[in-house]
Amino acid sequence: MSKSKTYSISDLAAEFDITPRAIRFYESEGLLNPEREGQKRIYHQKDYVLLKLILRGKRLGWSLAESKALLDLYDPEERNREQYRQVLEKIEDSRQRLEQQRRDIELLMLELDEHQARVEHAMLENS
Repeated sequence: MSKSKTYSISDLAAEFDITPRAIRFYESEGLLNPEREGQKRIYHQKDYVLLKLILRGKRLGWSLAESKALLDLYDPEERNREQYRQVLEKIEDSRQRLEQQRRDIELLMLELDEHQARVEHAMLENS
């Protein structure tokens, strides 16, 4: 039987540029479940992939609860259809949220430009 690659908590922390504390937090939230040898945590390829997906969800603005709900839908017997469907919904929600944020930023930039122009004009008039 071939032995699959394993990771220590410090291996994963270095790989994903996060702290061991963050990994322990994900574990306490039920997102990761490493094997234990006494106090030592042993992470397998599945944990590596789960952590990668958790961090991707975080970058996309998903809460840990949302990521956990999606990960809990993993069902290879059903070819993960429901998981994929819900991931697509979450992606669309994230896309709409980001588009709104982009519009908000564009409006704020215009407002800043106008305010800057007024201040610069006032400075010229007062010099």
